[in-house]
Amino acid sequence: MIDGGGCMETYDVLIVGGGPAGSSCAGALRRAGFDVLVVDKAAFPRHKVCAGWITPAVFAALEIDPAEYGTGRTCQPITAFRAGRMGGSERRIDYRRPVSYGIRRCEFDDYLLRRCGARTSLGEPVRDVRPSGGTWVVNGHHAAAMLVAAGGHFCPVARQFLEGDGRRGPVVAAQEIEFPLDARQRAACRVEPEAPEIYFCDDLLGYGWCFRKGDYLNVGLGREDGDRLGEHATRFCDWLKRRGRIPADAPAKLRGHAYHLRVHSPRKLVDDALLAVGDAAGLAHAASGEGIRPAVESGLLAARAIVAARGDYRQERLQPYAETIEARFGRREPAGGALSWIPAAVRRFVGVRLLGTRWFVRHVVLDRGFLNAHQAPLDG
Repeated sequence: MIDGGGCMETYDVLIVGGGPAGSSCAGALRRAGFDVLVVDKAAFPRHKVCAGWITPAVFAALEIDPAEYGTGRTCQPITAFRAGRMGGSERRIDYRRPVSYGIRRCEFDDYLLRRCGARTSLGEPVRDVRPSGGTWVVNGHHAAAMLVAAGGHFCPVARQFLEGDGRRGPVVAAQEIEFPLDARQRAACRVEPEAPEIYFCDDLLGYGWCFRKGDYLNVGLGREDGDRLGEHATRFCDWLKRRGRIPADAPAKLRGHAYHLRVHSPRKLVDDALLAVGDAAGLAHAASGEGIRPAVESGLLAARAIVAARGDYRQERLQPYAETIEARFGRREPAGGALSWIPAAVRRFVGVRLLGTRWFVRHVVLDRGFLNAHQAPLDG
């Protein structure tokens, strides 16, 4: 950690948040010759609430070989999914090739941050951010001409400077737990490592998952409305236990997380000498809530915009970043849930019918909703 000691340290770019968005941006800037500091309130490695699977597009964008990454780390190839409705039956969809990889965020995020080559100040909460004489000053002792908000949904920079027009769309709330399986639990666990299980709520406003990554099991549930989330998560875990999918003695305490979906995010993406990336910008995919690929890609795109600005960081010079993000991840829509306006009985009827159809589960739910197979890789 850099010791403040009352001495001002100056950098080209200061990034608040060391997750995939921040580290991807930092790595690209370092390769372009920028002096970069990443500040994060956590000491890495740290736990991050997340189901923890990434598509090959993420590895490709970061130029990482999955086999190389998997040496000494969890990198579970996913070749199938089980998907259905809670309380109902599910369908197994086989791809017969890796379409995703299961990772542990404590390992993945730490790897990316170390790999990016930027200087870091970890375990330092951001308590004060202010513009001063053409620079940004953070905590009174870090200064930079350019600031990147990469601290997730609760990023202090995004909340202070980028809240936009004040409209607040729905926030997705999730609860999750990831824990090691002991020998007895491993032998009894019926979840196949290569086939994560996804179960939708009857009202289609959320889904739960159960995913085995080698000796670890990850279980969680997220909902677009966040209404009685704890009750939904408990009911889901009890249902999984009755079906023998998770151990009866699995830890009961789940951890929470929240984020905006891209289509409803109230956050601005750009201001003078300021960009937002990842969950700080509200870029999670609407259908699945998946945020790692948007985080990585937005970090790389932000770095390109900063390099192209050539030191002129006025908002109009950085605006192409916002335009690129909108073209890739979609424009915002008026506040309100994507499906919450549809009567519950109608949502339930549609869910039962469609989630029982193999074609719909594969091509709409999985290919388009979870794998984003329709989206072209980020160009070089």
